[in-house]
Amino acid sequence: MNKTFGQLIAAARKAALICQKDLAAAIRKEDGVAISPRYLNDIEHDRRNPPSEFIITQIARELKLSADHLIAAAGIMPSDVQKDLRSGDPDRIEQAFRAFRRELKK
Repeated sequence: MNKTFGQLIAAARKAALICQKDLAAAIRKEDGVAISPRYLNDIEHDRRNPPSEFIITQIARELKLSADHLIAAAGIMPSDVQKDLRSGDPDRIEQAFRAFRRELKK
């Protein structure tokens, strides 16, 4: 069964024996303020869209997960890839996406 972004976060947090309050306190928004436990709860229960890459990266670090995997599960394109796509050669971009799809099918 493929887990949603929220389910991945909840399972990893529980496996690490971290409560929502403690994880939320460790995650900072761009303005430096911690996210609320309620916000984390809403994310874990898929009542909100996944957060920004900035927050996802912190969650991944705290839960010792792959940030790339969480970003993909969130349906977000990493910012470094977005930058390369905007400035890249269309043929190379198409080749990269084909290679990516081939690799996922293995």
